[in-house]
Amino acid sequence: MATQTQDEVLSASHIPSHVAIIMDGNGRWAKQRGLPRTEGHIRGQDALRTTLRAAARRGIKYLTVYTFSTENWSRPQEEVDALMSILVSAIHAETPQLIAEGVRMRAIGDLSRLPQQAQDSLAESIELTKDGAQITLILALSYSSRDEIRRASQRLAAEAAADRLRPEEITEELISSYLDTAEYPDPDLVIRTGGEERISNYLLWQSAYSELYFSETYWPDFGQEALDEALAAYASRERRFGKTSEQIQLED
Repeated sequence: MATQTQDEVLSASHIPSHVAIIMDGNGRWAKQRGLPRTEGHIRGQDALRTTLRAAARRGIKYLTVYTFSTENWSRPQEEVDALMSILVSAIHAETPQLIAEGVRMRAIGDLSRLPQQAQDSLAESIELTKDGAQITLILALSYSSRDEIRRASQRLAAEAAADRLRPEEITEELISSYLDTAEYPDPDLVIRTGGEERISNYLLWQSAYSELYFSETYWPDFGQEALDEALAAYASRERRFGKTSEQIQLED
């Protein structure tokens, strides 16, 4: 029997609707090459462009990328400033192409902490790309899952304090509707690059039943081939959501 090519495996298998990525390894990639850390972040921008296009070609509808965590604010100020500058430049440079390729830009996180220039650039790109129908790119900026849940909890508590919400009305669905990701489906697949095997406070609520995939590839080297490897691994797994294999087979 002929062995299927990876393209055949992926085209014949279920492609995840939503992929979330922890883009790790920029600094180590740069260090290995004797380059400043900022160069790793710049090259990471190229990897995101390549991966976004690859995801769209595969039929993925949502791509969420961990761009800057709330914990990243504690990094050296010089690096934070450089990252914010790269963010603004990237948004300005990439927006016309995002429009041309049907990419809708969105963002999650405590965006109020971003410098005003970054907030303005992001808001402009979100508005200009709002009609994109090929794929939605969600930037997790100034984001961490515990902070997101804290902010959602405060809003729920305020509703309860104002007698607009009873404790017994707080369901999983209601909590989800108060999260930054309320309008998006939960990720089917979470990828972390760079060789580390942890999820680092990323989409903790949303990834309760996500498949996890850890890649040794540093983010600046990530692209079509590495994404396809992750998708092939995803396609080989059985998602049971607490059920047995026999139950899943009967449903199919």
